Amino acid sequence: MLNTPTLPDCESLKRSIAITSPLTVRGRVFAVIGGNVVVEGMTAAMGSICEIALADGTHCDAKVIGFSGVRPMLAPLSGATAFSAGDPVTLIAESLRVMVGPALAGRVVDALGRPIDGKPLPRGLMPVAVDRAAPDSLARPPINEAIATGVRAIDSLLTVGRGQRLGIFAGSGVGKSTLLGMLARGTAADAIVIAMVGERGREVREFIERTLGEDGLKRSVIVVATSDQPASLRVQAAWTATGIAESMRDAGKNVLLLVDSVTRLAMAQRELSLAAGEPPTTRGYTPSVFAALPKLVERAGRTETGSITAFYSVLVEGDDNNEPIADTMRGLLDGHIVLSRALATDAYWPAIDVLESLSRLQPHLVERPIAEAADSLRRDLSEYRRHSDLISIGAYRAGTNPALDRAIAMREPARALLTQRNDELFTLQQTQAALLALAAKPKKTP
Repeated sequence: MLNTPTLPDCESLKRSIAITSPLTVRGRVFAVIGGNVVVEGMTAAMGSICEIALADGTHCDAKVIGFSGVRPMLAPLSGATAFSAGDPVTLIAESLRVMVGPALAGRVVDALGRPIDGKPLPRGLMPVAVDRAAPDSLARPPINEAIATGVRAIDSLLTVGRGQRLGIFAGSGVGKSTLLGMLARGTAADAIVIAMVGERGREVREFIERTLGEDGLKRSVIVVATSDQPASLRVQAAWTATGIAESMRDAGKNVLLLVDSVTRLAMAQRELSLAAGEPPTTRGYTPSVFAALPKLVERAGRTETGSITAFYSVLVEGDDNNEPIADTMRGLLDGHIVLSRALATDAYWPAIDVLESLSRLQPHLVERPIAEAADSLRRDLSEYRRHSDLISIGAYRAGTNPALDRAIAMREPARALLTQRNDELFTLQQTQAALLALAAKPKKTP
């Protein structure tokens, strides 16, 4: 019996024809500046993909990131360094495209969409551009539906809406990756896309097997660019993950997008920009870094067809939540979740400082009794923090301040509500019921 070959469907053929250029554009390597390649004899638009034929017979893909005079400047998309003057350069695509589709779930790919989990790409995928414009502002419906994350501290005091974009701000070693794994396992979404930007190579498999787990991987697409890879690939990983999430949203799905981390993305973009001759500004970051961040986050959100609920982790330098990248991201996003090193030291997991965190959309997502219960708990936690020094040295006498008496009485019940093991997940209804029960506790002196 003969095997009948599988032919591509009409849509795949139409897309392939649309992105095929009838002309061949060629140039040659003119110079190498700071790892970037300057090409003469051709022109290409920003974001175009070119192929450089090296003298040793190998090939290196590169992306147009700027111009030196009228000559395109390319950032290599591999670790190749054996460039020679005069090496042939060919334009192969006007923008980077990756293969996407429902069958991509459960796979791990690199920043160019190539599989790195030892298996070939499945059949039935279609090419999509990863560099796209954000949806028009008037094409975004209001976010009015709460989404469960499984994390009680978030679902109670920082309720997230479907299509909302939030930042997770934390120093190193405070539980950021663990929280992202909890969100991947517990958030109610049709599909998950995870971008691991500049991550240590050791942590990739550890995150997949230990933090994400088999059930989480089944509905996830993971895009990886480790810290040892070129800066161009580290930057591209975030855009590729966003493009994959957009294609799923356009297919009518509610997608969860996790990007870890924006800070490493910004550092990689700074590396490329400085090598291209762009002047540094705040803390060495170039203007193009701050121009790229809003373009990235504005592509997430809700549209008429689907939604992308996005969490962007921000690795704050020196635990300074006002450093340039953190400050910029806080202004761009719909809320921020701050992880505290002091809470982590106290074995308070997840180490979410709810008083420093905020979901801008929570008042529009929950009913009035739940909003009032959340505000009441915030006031109790704030009252305790203001007087913590007096309490710790035993200088406060019970009965002097009724508000502080209630705050002291609520401290342990509040901790029980806001902490959980990383393998525990709770529904939104369970969390809200626990919050209402906590707010209804009698106001008595401890």
